[in-house]
Amino acid sequence: MPEALRLKGISASAGYAEGPLFNLDPVAARYAGKATAAEEEAALDTAIGVATGRLTALIEASEGDAADILEFQLAMLEDDVLTGPAFAAIAAGQPADAAWRQALDAEIAGYETSDQDYFRARAADMRDIRDQVLRALTEDSEAAAPAGAIFYGEDIAPTRFLETNWSSGGGIALKAGSAASHVAMLARSRGVPMIVGLGASPAHLAGIALLDAEHGGIVLSPSKAEIEAFRRSSSSFTARRDKAQTYLERPAVTKAGTAVRVQVNIADPSDVDGIDISTCDGIGLMRTEFLFGKTLPDEETQYCAYRKVLEWAGEKPVTIRTVDAGGDKPVPGFTVDEGNPFLGLRGIRLSLARPEVFRVQIRALLRAAVHGNLKVMFPMIAVADEYERAVALFTEEQAGLVARGVAQKMPPLGIMVEVPSVAIAPEAFANVAFFSIGSNDLTQYVMAAARDNASVAHLNSVRHPAVLRLIASVAAFGRAQKIPVSLCGDAGGDPASIPALLEAGLRDLSVVPAQLAMAKAAIADVSI
Repeated sequence: MPEALRLKGISASAGYAEGPLFNLDPVAARYAGKATAAEEEAALDTAIGVATGRLTALIEASEGDAADILEFQLAMLEDDVLTGPAFAAIAAGQPADAAWRQALDAEIAGYETSDQDYFRARAADMRDIRDQVLRALTEDSEAAAPAGAIFYGEDIAPTRFLETNWSSGGGIALKAGSAASHVAMLARSRGVPMIVGLGASPAHLAGIALLDAEHGGIVLSPSKAEIEAFRRSSSSFTARRDKAQTYLERPAVTKAGTAVRVQVNIADPSDVDGIDISTCDGIGLMRTEFLFGKTLPDEETQYCAYRKVLEWAGEKPVTIRTVDAGGDKPVPGFTVDEGNPFLGLRGIRLSLARPEVFRVQIRALLRAAVHGNLKVMFPMIAVADEYERAVALFTEEQAGLVARGVAQKMPPLGIMVEVPSVAIAPEAFANVAFFSIGSNDLTQYVMAAARDNASVAHLNSVRHPAVLRLIASVAAFGRAQKIPVSLCGDAGGDPASIPALLEAGLRDLSVVPAQLAMAKAAIADVSI
């Protein structure tokens, strides 16, 4: 029996899976060259049409985040800026497959080597676009994976994930990949175990694999004892997850009876369609970047999106974050290219620099506020002047709406605590309506370590004493000044981090919907 091989990576979606290893890395297929450049051009045009049709069919069967991902790919395929270089190469004498691969590989290289996490994480989408067209060109089809397989390879295409039936189990183990990728996001929302960042490994791996995506490891060719231990851990995780469901309908309280508010984070209005409002205390974070796609959204589009969520929530609060563009979230026609975008013109800085765009969002928010319990927060605040300028714009736009007789309401205006300057000196913000701690960026800035970079992932921990000390100081300041403090980063839904967050003084957490039950169960297990 071969010796077991153990690989360590980063958990992207917690869970356990046992099954046959399925190699994701593609086998090169042969392309039959055409006689003329015109025929090569027609072949590529037809292949792009096939890939476009496949995406369109998937979009019709998808919704929410999945549909957004596919629509991005479809938009890219329909963009002459992406396809133009390939057709130009064909005109210069290259066959269609080489021209397409060369053009897309150049784009992919730019994504993979970007200093922006956003672009690196989206390299998988670009590879997916490349490979879909190449398959259509070569009339090659993807090999079928056995039920319950562990998909293993460099990365996995979003379309491959969406076309896979995960009801029989299975999981994903990637040599590269990113915990911030589209597939990782989909895996978390669907409960598919996934790890990334495994690194290089021997070629031609096969056989049964044990995927521990709770702790971030995989064992190949396991021994009988390892299989038995793995199954105990898997059963324990399943039992904890099933038990957590019993907490979903209850208010969150610690063992000692201390109440903790648990809200949910959403990225799109359609996210609330699958949430029972009775199971949560409201929306702790509604992102608005989804509205800022290929074109800047108008006032009515934004108003309708905000109103939908406010009416769904009823009397419960909905905290909407003004557009947090820049950094890892570029927006065409709005953001700017920068050498170090995470320390550049992003979040509230960008909104204040582009008031003509910001004012549209402000008017939509003021109008929507009459339909529910709205709170608005500003991202990436670093100094008090930024908050004051944003508030002044809200006041000006409110006056304009009043003058025109338009129904409106001024919501409480708060700030994200994600820049260390705010966490270190919160007294400069004693006049804000509330604080919402963005643990992802705060941890990244304090520890100087990106959370999706495998080589420094061990440093990116909200449980580091330096990060917890800052969180505790903000919570203490909030209590003293009677300013509500919540946390809306990923740490709020991490059962391993929740005890430390409550110990730091937090009593209000906001988590992604898929983590709601586990978060409530973790709170119930804390003695505070």
